[in-house]
Amino acid sequence: MAEIKMDAKLFQERIGHFANAWKSDKRAGNSIFHDVSSIVITMGKMEEVQEYHKNNSMHYWLLGYEFPTTLMVLTTETLYIVTTAKKAKHLQPLKGGRFPIEVLIRSKDAEANKALFVKVAEAIKSAGPKVGVLTKDTSKGPFMDEWKEVYADVCKDIQEADISLALSQAAFAVKDETELRAMRASSKACSALMNPYFLDEMQGIIDADKKVKHSDIGDKVDKKLDDLKWWKSVKLPGGQKLPSNFDPSQLDWTIGPVVQSGGKFDLRMPENNNDILHPGVIIAALGLKYKSYCGTIGRTFLVDPNKSQESMYKLLHTVHNLVLKEIRDGAVAKDVYARAMGLIKSKKPDMERHFLKNVGYGIGIETKDNTLILNGKNSRVLKDGMTLCIATGFNDIENPQPQDSHSKKYSLVIMDTVRVTTGEPVVFTGDIPTDADANFFFFKDEEEAQPTPKKEKKDSRVGAVATKNITNTRLRSERTTQVDDETEKRRRVHQRELADKKQREGMARYAEATGDQSNGEVKTFKKFDSYKRDNQIPSKCRDMSIVVDSKNHTVIVPVMGRPIPFHINTIKNASKSDEGEWSFLRINFLSPGQGVGRKDDQPFEDPSAHFVRSLTFRAQDGSRYQEISNQISNMKKEATKKEQEKKDMEDVVEQDKLVEIRNRRPQVLDNIFIRPALEGKRVAGKVEIHQNGIRYQSPLSTHQRVDILFSNIRHLFFQPCQHELIVIIHVHLKDPIIVGNKKKTKDVQFYREATDITFDETGNRKRKYRYGDEDEFEAEQEERRRRADLDKLFKAFAEKIAEAGRNENIEVDMPLRDLGFNGVPFRSNVYIQPTTECLIQLTEPPFMVLTIEDIEIAHLERVQFGLKNFDLVFVFKDFGRAPYHVNTIPVESLEDVKEWLDSSDIAFTEGPLNLNWPTIMKTVTADPHQFFADGGWSFLNSGSDDEEDGDEDDEESAFEISESELEEASESSEEGSDFDSNASDDEGSEEDDESEGEDWDELEKKAKKRDHEGGPEEEEERSRTKKPRRR
Repeated sequence: MAEIKMDAKLFQERIGHFANAWKSDKRAGNSIFHDVSSIVITMGKMEEVQEYHKNNSMHYWLLGYEFPTTLMVLTTETLYIVTTAKKAKHLQPLKGGRFPIEVLIRSKDAEANKALFVKVAEAIKSAGPKVGVLTKDTSKGPFMDEWKEVYADVCKDIQEADISLALSQAAFAVKDETELRAMRASSKACSALMNPYFLDEMQGIIDADKKVKHSDIGDKVDKKLDDLKWWKSVKLPGGQKLPSNFDPSQLDWTIGPVVQSGGKFDLRMPENNNDILHPGVIIAALGLKYKSYCGTIGRTFLVDPNKSQESMYKLLHTVHNLVLKEIRDGAVAKDVYARAMGLIKSKKPDMERHFLKNVGYGIGIETKDNTLILNGKNSRVLKDGMTLCIATGFNDIENPQPQDSHSKKYSLVIMDTVRVTTGEPVVFTGDIPTDADANFFFFKDEEEAQPTPKKEKKDSRVGAVATKNITNTRLRSERTTQVDDETEKRRRVHQRELADKKQREGMARYAEATGDQSNGEVKTFKKFDSYKRDNQIPSKCRDMSIVVDSKNHTVIVPVMGRPIPFHINTIKNASKSDEGEWSFLRINFLSPGQGVGRKDDQPFEDPSAHFVRSLTFRAQDGSRYQEISNQISNMKKEATKKEQEKKDMEDVVEQDKLVEIRNRRPQVLDNIFIRPALEGKRVAGKVEIHQNGIRYQSPLSTHQRVDILFSNIRHLFFQPCQHELIVIIHVHLKDPIIVGNKKKTKDVQFYREATDITFDETGNRKRKYRYGDEDEFEAEQEERRRRADLDKLFKAFAEKIAEAGRNENIEVDMPLRDLGFNGVPFRSNVYIQPTTECLIQLTEPPFMVLTIEDIEIAHLERVQFGLKNFDLVFVFKDFGRAPYHVNTIPVESLEDVKEWLDSSDIAFTEGPLNLNWPTIMKTVTADPHQFFADGGWSFLNSGSDDEEDGDEDDEESAFEISESELEEASESSEEGSDFDSNASDDEGSEEDDESEGEDWDELEKKAKKRDHEGGPEEEEERSRTKKPRRR
């Protein structure tokens, strides 16, 4: 108990809150505390198998720790604690606060100990005729026997009342911000163990048809609790990681892990049996506590379910969602249960007898709050800040089409940990989906198209968006019609819905103030040791000269007749200067308050200490000082380079070994080049498909190869060679890998050039006897045929890769070229194309792969009249990730880009200016809760939709011009008007060399601009001569 640190401030806050609730109940009629005058909380000897009840929960809630063999007696004015001397030592910091506490110390003297108990019993007796106790308290041991003997003698006339409900309502049920964070962390940890870990293990066992016991699977999940490396790298299905300050060492089990299958189901979640995992209905549940606060998750996975089982699960999913909708501040527990039963009666009345007797219970510092069970009898009212485990399920359902004797009966359950709010509840375990698509697995009939787990159902509009929006003209001025009003209206309504949805999701994700959520690196103070022992210092320091020890990254300088080593990381720079016959060497050190940039900024152990900022030495040997200055500069560069390389390698995950196919020849695609290229000569290699991944092998050396595991593949693309010079199979990875000895990469590409000079027949004998274009036509036909064969070959190989990696849900995605547009994501202008799940550019490195589900919102910049280009910015759901910019998109693609964003359910906004995104994201990550509370992304809209709708007619009529004005504008253009200059700030002063005259739209634009420059008087005069245009 040496490491115990009591939080006196938190103790005073909580006991003061509890005492105030107690006093308020006395004034309101004693409906909760039952008019008790004192409360007794006893803790006996620590149990071998620890159980969580109200008594030890009170210890955790008040003190932060559990104190065995301790008695607490609480009145509205004082807290008495009887405990041993060792425990009393830790309780001393709690004294002296607003609420008085008296610690009575036990000793080895039995009579003195009895006198302490008598004193406390007399305090109970004098407080009043009624005492609150925990009637279900099972504390045991000699300490308890002594107390019960004294209590029975002194307090025999005192009436007892159960205080369980009062402890729940006044202490445990409604959580503060600190408790909610711990609840969220424990729930996220449960989610990570369920998916990806347990789900991947289960799929592997079933797919390989292994015979594994439930207990063995549970033990494997149990051991993962101590794998600190796994906890740091694990990602939830949504892609987000656990909080940076998450401490896995504070996790402990409260439920399971429980695995059930094969017809033997018990939804009370007992310990695992030794039965073999049966592919059918599989129930998995687990509960963890983090910093004493519990989270629970439970899921049912159906392997090759029949129609009846599918129907039952979908019914349960509907009931579960209904219960979640009913959970809100002010709801009554029995009403929530009644709504669930009502839905079952209306849809399938015969399932009423199979439904569980409750739909959840309170959870938090207790694994289960028995006073907060959501059943048909409990009239407890839910309050904002409560946390619940919502558990809906059906027990012992008859299977009309059993596969075997183990499938005759089955059960279903869904369990989630939620927080009650004034609106929809926050589902802490909501990262793990509960819908049928994510929990149905089909292994037997591979040809039957089934929705894959882990992937959301795609909107049917994606992909068909937009053949109707693709035009054959390049310029808007050449189109016969502008944007359809109905399409624009529909898009605007849909965007408003998406914006509202994003706002709700943001408020749900950051339901309480969470502080700084940025994923930026938290810099910590680092200590550097130049030498461990004195004998490691170079011997040439004895002559008191300056020594640069490159081996130990140290500069040794003489100070006051002693050699003093300085590690290179403490040195900022070194410089040499000359004055007359003397040369000066100045060494500057890092110290607080230098005003350096953010890259050089670093914390110090004690910023208020005295620091040496610089040392200056002088000598007449200038060449020697120049050499030392160069050595220090080179060593500093080398240290900075190594630090940067180490930082770059932090997120590189070491892959498992590739399992090669030994019993047969692997499937191969030959004559393939790879990007990023390997070292050495550029030579075509081959790609092989093995058991758990693919391998690129160079013919130059067996060591020149790249292994990619299926488990690390996030996206697999095939891009045909139509309109391109190469045909591509592109792999986008979940975690970066190292290719050769070069930098890390998350994109690996295999390609072959589509053109080949060996097929060029120019100058051969056939040309002597054939004139005209017949041979050129043949060559074009041959070129098209070869390209088609290449596309067919690469597409088939990509599908084989997807088939081999089907356990990792790998699918081949192809770009939709008709929906593409030009833009500049890096430095060069490239053609960007959407796919079903991404927005990509694979032709020219650096490659661009943006996953649609990672995008929070898109913003169109520089959308204003007169500019030829606009910019597109993507903000990601991971706010710590920098926004992605695609610049200089032609304005002709504006409507197509908007339509694609809308059809992909990406909320977007637009504005006339470029925004300072680093500043914006810094504001967002500083306090996401406050950001969404202030309206979230609504600030990006330049004006409200209502204003746009209302002013649309006025704007159009204001820009109408008469025929005389049109002629005048035409004449002015011929005379070289100033309006001929381009307004775009991106295109500069480039002009189109078109031989044809300006069209009507160009003239109309000039007239509009002239109207603006004419001033309000001229505009008013013109408006009198115009007729309003009918729409």
